[in-house]
Amino acid sequence: MSTGGVQSLQRAFDLLERLADAGGEASLSELAATSGLPLPTIHRLIRTLVTLGYVRQNSNRRYTLGSRLIRLGETASRQYGTWARPFLSQLVDSVEETANLAVLDGDEVVYVAQVPSKHSMRMFTEVGRRLLPHGTGVGKAMLSQLPRDEVRALLDRTGLPAYTTNTITDATQLLDELDGIKERGYALDESEQELGVRCIAVPVLGGPTLAAVSVSGPEGRLTKEAVSRILPEVLAVAERLADQPS
Repeated sequence: MSTGGVQSLQRAFDLLERLADAGGEASLSELAATSGLPLPTIHRLIRTLVTLGYVRQNSNRRYTLGSRLIRLGETASRQYGTWARPFLSQLVDSVEETANLAVLDGDEVVYVAQVPSKHSMRMFTEVGRRLLPHGTGVGKAMLSQLPRDEVRALLDRTGLPAYTTNTITDATQLLDELDGIKERGYALDESEQELGVRCIAVPVLGGPTLAAVSVSGPEGRLTKEAVSRILPEVLAVAERLADQPS
């Protein structure tokens, strides 16, 4: 491929990323402002992406991410989940509670893999389920790794609806918690997504996408003392996942 072809490919993927950062929809002028590319270049690349189905033009002449990206994303998520399952299984064997892997897709947390505990009373989150990140342990773990202006922009788009009475619904309070999570290296969900459930989550650093691994269980078993025992195991699995070749 020629140098010009490589540059066009890089620019096309950059425009897809810019669309995603804008919440999935933007005008040509907005893309020009965020990317710094000339309008004629953006128009040429966007028309090619529209023709291929990776971008769609709405009736208001704004552009959105196209349906062909759905298949790519879903396939990538399944592959990522399949690859991670042996690590989650090891974690379940060690801590005897349910282990999960989630990624940040746009403004949402998506669960891509889970290995349930062997207890009859256990946590179950359907693979593929989407939630807003502020109310989950994995979501907070991933948000803690983002620049604060990006977090604020995400919260402006999504709001902070309450999943339970314990969900953090104040942006300043959440940002303070994210600072603490980044410093200590793990996040806790204290019945913030579902009452009676505690979750400990650790970000997976250095991967191609933001991800986090977690252990969840009923508060009666996953006590604060149990969290202290389980944390080193979760940290170790997150490190092993990060060390895997992408």
